[in-house]
Amino acid sequence: MKPQFHRMRPLAAMLTVCIMLLLHASCKKETARQKEDVPAKADAATESVTKSGGKSVCYVEVNSNSLLNTGKYTLTTGGQQLFDIAIIFAANINYNTATQKAVLYNNPQVTSVLVNKATQIVPLQNKGMKVLLSILGNHQGAGFCNFTSRASARAFAQQLADTANYYGLDGIDFDDEYAEYGNNGTGQPNDSSFVMLLDELRKLMPSKIISFYYYGPAASRLSWGGKKAGDFVNYSWNAIYGSYSVPNVAGLPKSNLGPAAVDIQSTSLTTAKSLATQTKNNGYGIYLWYNLTSTNKASYFSGVSSILYGSNVTYTP
Repeated sequence: MKPQFHRMRPLAAMLTVCIMLLLHASCKKETARQKEDVPAKADAATESVTKSGGKSVCYVEVNSNSLLNTGKYTLTTGGQQLFDIAIIFAANINYNTATQKAVLYNNPQVTSVLVNKATQIVPLQNKGMKVLLSILGNHQGAGFCNFTSRASARAFAQQLADTANYYGLDGIDFDDEYAEYGNNGTGQPNDSSFVMLLDELRKLMPSKIISFYYYGPAASRLSWGGKKAGDFVNYSWNAIYGSYSVPNVAGLPKSNLGPAAVDIQSTSLTTAKSLATQTKNNGYGIYLWYNLTSTNKASYFSGVSSILYGSNVTYTP
């Protein structure tokens, strides 16, 4: 089967919304498409999984779907949650042309999830799940790969850490798409930027998750100055839905890598099961799901879960 291409995001404009983050005022604007309390590694190691068979990670497009849908699926045998990590998709890295600095933006839907954390985030965490915020480019030239100084990388890392801490998130996910490097006079990707950003964020979030959606310019800029992305990130996963490809992130063990990626709405069950079999047989610890809606997908999930976890899946509305 032809692999699914990376996620495509609508470009419709939305009204800007402004809210106050801890120590930072951060305007909220349209997105293009938008704990694990893991010990910091001297190298960011992670805690053991709560069920054998690895972790299931799920991105939710919160512009149109509820993050709470991730908490509705449990293993029929054992009762553990199917999804170990739920990812809010997505906040943006935007560019302030007046200050010439990268800024963190959340559109109204992302903002709603964050400010209503008591009903949108905490219930999932109470089930033992971890909740991350994914950060995505927004066509303005700002990205993870064109910071030109450690100070500028640290300033953006501070915004991310403040957001994660203020809203009780378990970590930050990086998705290096749609930056459109060069727009607004910004620079092109350089070798030092992403590693500096990860280094600074890990210092600010020593016990939270940092994950990397293996795609974009960042995927080929994972080492610099004697340091590597794998020193700072906890997980990385394949970005091409319907395919099997091991992320090349030096320093991460198999248990923290996800070579299998499926789009729940378009990847066939036959393909999803084949990817699960490869994941299990090859000893990898992450299985990536994308685009969960409110439709009951227990039958689809059971086909994969029976391979990974030896159990079907139960749906509880």
